[in-house]
Amino acid sequence: MDISETEAALWIRRFAGTPDATARLVCFPHAGGAASFFQPVARALAPAADVISLQYPGRQDRRREPVIRSVDEYAARLTAVLGGLPPMPTVYFGHSMGAILAFEVAHRLAAAGGGAPASLVASGRRGPATVREEFVHLLGDDGIIAEVQELGGTDTALLDDEEIRRMALPAIRGDFTAIETYSCPPDRLVPCPVTVFIGDTDPKVTAEEARMWGQHTTGAFAMHVYRGGHFFLVEHSADVLARLRAELARVAATHAVRA
Repeated sequence: MDISETEAALWIRRFAGTPDATARLVCFPHAGGAASFFQPVARALAPAADVISLQYPGRQDRRREPVIRSVDEYAARLTAVLGGLPPMPTVYFGHSMGAILAFEVAHRLAAAGGGAPASLVASGRRGPATVREEFVHLLGDDGIIAEVQELGGTDTALLDDEEIRRMALPAIRGDFTAIETYSCPPDRLVPCPVTVFIGDTDPKVTAEEARMWGQHTTGAFAMHVYRGGHFFLVEHSADVLARLRAELARVAATHAVRA
């Protein structure tokens, strides 16, 4: 799928200037999430890393655009966007639904023969082919909002405002539809190392389910378990940032040696 520079700009947000970056981090938000969730990451990792945070349709400044309701459509459009970026050693970092989107885009770019990331960090999500029967997307508005608020995060208090709820619900429902109707062949692979972060009380993923990511890579696999629930990465941001910084340095150094 070809994509214009104008359309690509709709998806990409940069919150810090990084003209001398030696590696790139691409951040994929969770269901209902926005690019701004990763603004602290961008500022913390500048100027060594070019941090791109993705803005999905249907929220914030893209709220008037139709929402996406399938992982396949998300992956197709994001593959076109990210496949057109200038070459640079790259790490994909996705949380929850974002972890699956990062995986699917990495798989597609690798299959196409170019542009795939050097590393994938999957946070708060079970292995791609690990199945749970989930039907949050079929609930009424109050049920969906209750689910989002139970999982927590930095911006859930905003949903107490009726106007914000009305604006946010279409994107939230669309994302839950996409991730809850997703299926992955058990033999789908990415040719890069995969690192997984989870919270030890996250209701959306167990340690056993998270280890299943190891079956979807031809590279190394590592897992780190934090204390906390679905948004453990907020509470443990310092350690998460340290691990991301180390991984970016590793891929940059590996690229320099090969060059």
